[in-house]
Amino acid sequence: QVQLVESGGGLVQAGGSLRLSCAASGRTFTNYAMAWFRQAPGKEREFVAAINWRGSSTYYADSVKGRVTISRDNAQNTVYLQMNSLKPEDTAVYYCNRDTSPLRTAESMATRVFYYWGQGTQVTVSS
Repeated sequence: QVQLVESGGGLVQAGGSLRLSCAASGRTFTNYAMAWFRQAPGKEREFVAAINWRGSSTYYADSVKGRVTISRDNAQNTVYLQMNSLKPEDTAVYYCNRDTSPLRTAESMATRVFYYWGQGTQVTVSS
């Protein structure tokens, strides 16, 4: 089972930026789509962004489109989430996850069901 470690969260003022990182252990990273999700207090976990295995295709939730960029470095087994123009409603614990089968699309990650999650990284945006 792949191990995922998220980092880079913190407290930032509205309008600010953060870059989240997700490091995956093991060799089973390169051929898999990756995605970021988030869970705000009292709310269900929701999809944020995804990237295909090659890094050539991305897919975003409408709520973050234009403010967030997902990228990956397969040599470093790491996926990133650059978040700009942050809003208080972006406050949540952010999680990454790896697809359950290789070579699938970024868009398909938005509805994938996952049973394993890392510890996440807290993002707090003050108004």
